[in-house]
Amino acid sequence: MKCPFCGNNDTQVKDSRATEDNSAIRRRRFCSACGARFTTFERIQLRELTVLKKSGKKVPFDRDKLERSVQIALRKRPVDNDRVDRMVSGIVRRVESLGETEVSSDVIGEIVMEGLQSIDSVAYVRFASVYKNFREAKDFEEFLGVISSENE
Repeated sequence: MKCPFCGNNDTQVKDSRATEDNSAIRRRRFCSACGARFTTFERIQLRELTVLKKSGKKVPFDRDKLERSVQIALRKRPVDNDRVDRMVSGIVRRVESLGETEVSSDVIGEIVMEGLQSIDSVAYVRFASVYKNFREAKDFEEFLGVISSENE
């Protein structure tokens, strides 16, 4: 593993343990060149996934990008990080279990919205506003009207 501080390729694993939800291995590493310590995570990847964007472009699926999007929607919301990690892991498992090597960004967006709706309604609306490309306040009103009628 390459050191993120000095770029040295000779790093040593000092400690390994499973994460709380057993979905990854957490490794503490040490760089013999600069003495830096850092953490890496190793996760199971069932297959290489490609995301088909609305523009037609194909890009590799990136769990970190998914996690960043969810974290942005949840910014300043009272949601535990472990719960977010479990949700992201669940989304990745669902996408992988679709059995396809290419998954549209729309499918991923809908799965993320389902996850956020069950965790935090404000984050759900935030994510939807970007995902559904809201342009004006009327778009929010219509969306909130739909979700409030679903909850009745």
